[in-house]
Amino acid sequence: MSDRSPVSILTDTMTLEEKVGQRFGVGFHGLEAPTYLLDWLRAGRVGTVILFARNVESPAQVARLTASLHAAAKFPLLIGVDQEGGTVARLRQGFSESPGAMALSAAGADGPALAEQVSRVLALEMAAVGINWDFAPSLDILYNVANPALGTRSFGASADRVAEMGRAAVQGFQSGGVAACAKHFPGLGSTAIDTHLALPRLDTSVDQLVMQDMPPFRAAIDAGVATIMTTHTIFTALDDRLPATLSAVIIQQLLRQRLGFERVVISDCMEMKAIADHFSPAETAILGAQAGLDIILFSHTRAVQEAAYDGLLDAARQGQITDLDAANARIAALKAAYPVTINADLGTLRQPDHLAMMITAARAAVTLIDARDAGQVLPMVSDALLVEFASLLESGILESGGSTGLLAALKIFNPALHSVVFSPMPYAADQITAAETLLPTVATLIIACRNAWLNDEQRTIIMHLIARAKQVIIVCLRDPRDAQVIRSDAVFAQFGGAYAIMATCGDSAPSLQAAAEAISGQLVTHGVLPIPL
Repeated sequence: MSDRSPVSILTDTMTLEEKVGQRFGVGFHGLEAPTYLLDWLRAGRVGTVILFARNVESPAQVARLTASLHAAAKFPLLIGVDQEGGTVARLRQGFSESPGAMALSAAGADGPALAEQVSRVLALEMAAVGINWDFAPSLDILYNVANPALGTRSFGASADRVAEMGRAAVQGFQSGGVAACAKHFPGLGSTAIDTHLALPRLDTSVDQLVMQDMPPFRAAIDAGVATIMTTHTIFTALDDRLPATLSAVIIQQLLRQRLGFERVVISDCMEMKAIADHFSPAETAILGAQAGLDIILFSHTRAVQEAAYDGLLDAARQGQITDLDAANARIAALKAAYPVTINADLGTLRQPDHLAMMITAARAAVTLIDARDAGQVLPMVSDALLVEFASLLESGILESGGSTGLLAALKIFNPALHSVVFSPMPYAADQITAAETLLPTVATLIIACRNAWLNDEQRTIIMHLIARAKQVIIVCLRDPRDAQVIRSDAVFAQFGGAYAIMATCGDSAPSLQAAAEAISGQLVTHGVLPIPL
């Protein structure tokens, strides 16, 4: 009888083609797995599949999809998803929606416990439909106010707070049976460029990286985080030529040697423009493997995935890839630690205690940022007008003539509430006219904004209406930085009426309910923003 581990037995029997294949993670389009992907899985040339919203219709459909993928796979399979909670969540309808990272952090002293409990609920529901890897939490520190990519995905501006919250989230995900993934190493919080669109270059000093950006990742490693994802950003102080994803200096020297991380390292998607505009698919696969990536992610395009696989296989045949066995051992160990039960348990989803946990966390996040004579506007009076800038996520609801989640929640408390909902851009002139017409007839204007700090047109409309209002409630449904740009506007400085400005730090379903409760006087707010305004 062999005294070798199941992991070593598995990796020892793999062919070169299979060892290369297990290092690839791929995505696809559609609600069913395409034939070519099932063929790849049977051949062992893919080890990870990533799902997006484009692959999700309902819990039952997701369970059927993942079962087909697991059944086809020659080796145990990792199925991953970006289920951070809040703004970034691929599983919504039929699942328990959660507040995001910043909302959990805004809960103050209760934040870490809530983060662990919420993350565990998310994990239990992912595992119930055959998903065993969550690309969360984000451990990026939001210390650049111009950063457009993080927002409420970040736990805040303090390294200590992000570390504390990230550790709790890791423990929650993994206790729920799903591998966590700390991202985006070594930290993209200081960039003002979205890596989906371009390749950032940061001159962050080594001291700042070690003292400020590293503590959250150290905390996650100490908590036993299963995987870490790299960022497509050049850190000139460490490697002025290659982004972190392709840099042996950052992966091998900083992450492996200095921080002592011994588990799986995965790239962010190599089809992002930060990489794809500068390297071919084969180049990225080869450079990534040589840099120390265990799993290389190509999330979208079959032709790109094929070119990357062929390129890495050719390099391996030529002896240019020296860590195939070590990488495959780490991947196999990850799969063994997070096995999947293919028979879905849909009864796990949206359990009453799951939903109660999510609304508890959302309520704890609501923060009163600023107010003048708040008692005059809170709770809202019956003759009020809601002007809401709707989310793309709710555009289907709007197009079918229904109400938004916030409007529906507010009407429970105020059935007579007037409303004008601005559909996602471009905004229509008749919507402005409708709001102008209603304003003289109401006592209170309620403005529900979403990322106004990034949207000049939205800010212009908001100020146009505030200048004509008697008193105002402003609720920042996503980024609380909206409050900063509104308060600093000259029109708002001249506003003489009573007002209250609050933030939910996210607009998932429980956050919208919590916002409605706060506006209606059913909830006393206690949140504390984890970023400065």
